[in-house]
Amino acid sequence: MTDSAVNDTLRTLAPQVLGALVRRYGRFDPAEDAVQEALLKAAQQWPESGIPERPFGWLLQVASRKLIDLLRADQARREREIRAAREDVSEQTGDDTLILLLLCCHPSLSAASQIALTLRAVGGLTTAEIARAFLTSEDSMARRISRAKRTIQDSGVPFRMPPKEERDERLEAVLHVLYLIFTEGYSATSGPDLRRGDLVAEAIRLAEMTAALLPGDSEAEGLLALMLLTDARSPARVTEQGELVPLHEQDRTRWKAESIRRGVELVTAALPRGPVGPYQLQAAIAAVHDEAATAEETDWRQIAGLYRLLLKVSASPVAKVSHAVAVGMADGPAAGLDLLEALDNRDRRFYAARAHLLERAGDREAARSAYLRAAELATNIRQVRYLNACARRLSQGAGHD
Repeated sequence: MTDSAVNDTLRTLAPQVLGALVRRYGRFDPAEDAVQEALLKAAQQWPESGIPERPFGWLLQVASRKLIDLLRADQARREREIRAAREDVSEQTGDDTLILLLLCCHPSLSAASQIALTLRAVGGLTTAEIARAFLTSEDSMARRISRAKRTIQDSGVPFRMPPKEERDERLEAVLHVLYLIFTEGYSATSGPDLRRGDLVAEAIRLAEMTAALLPGDSEAEGLLALMLLTDARSPARVTEQGELVPLHEQDRTRWKAESIRRGVELVTAALPRGPVGPYQLQAAIAAVHDEAATAEETDWRQIAGLYRLLLKVSASPVAKVSHAVAVGMADGPAAGLDLLEALDNRDRRFYAARAHLLERAGDREAARSAYLRAAELATNIRQVRYLNACARRLSQGAGHD
């Protein structure tokens, strides 16, 4: 039995076992410790003995025994815990994993805490791995995760599927957290690298899991499609030195054809089912980009139309800027600039978009100033370098130092 097969199995089953223990005993911290002990024992034994016929049951039994040991001092609960451990193993793995996701994305937690707890409890990442991904110390991340678990514990929220009136809101929070994990991995807000492959891979894995747990949910499939279609461009998005390559300059023969095929298939199936949400529309936009053989063949009118639909369901500042760019590409830079000027939120994306459209309009000096302003507001060193390089390119022959 290969270590890889064992690790894959353990990674898949870990959140299911944790969910089952939390459902039975209502204790997050000791349940997580018990699961880690069970995973360690499996990692030591399974490569030699082989994966058991019922690996979930094996892990649940070992973890349950460990949890009972951890809770033995609590005499009032002891009998209930022992009885629960002796019950027949329930294979409610899908429900438990979904409930665990919903619990990690509890509305009483901040977005940062939701992300950290999801990566820890459902993703199975160590505290050190999460800390590295978000460029913080392991101690700081450990405190954040501990506070999040205490908040859930103190809230008294039972481990069960929330009532229907809460479920949609909580599922929306789950998808949002997965989207935030992906976007931070795909375009890091800070640090030396533009992309953090570990976060991207984990976000896609969790989105795959969520889509499988919510069969027929158009937005869950839309989010997965969006991730696949966006990440498909990763091989051509940076140079060998790690510098940013803009979409219109990328070598499209290097894009991941299988990811594009899967993403297009997912969003094509999801859109007709409705209701249409922001992830489906963003996936449809990504599909139009990915299916264009060259940058010149991009159907900007279709993209502008999709952004208009997106603004009706989710008028975020990023969507507004992207809509203005699409209109500028479809109807001329002046039309896009008019839309940009009406916006209040003027961040790095706003100035980068303005610079791009001004350059297309032939106003090199104004474009240069906008690129420099975007570079001032950027926090990722690779983005700063790219934006400053654009400004230098426009300075050539214009008499600037």
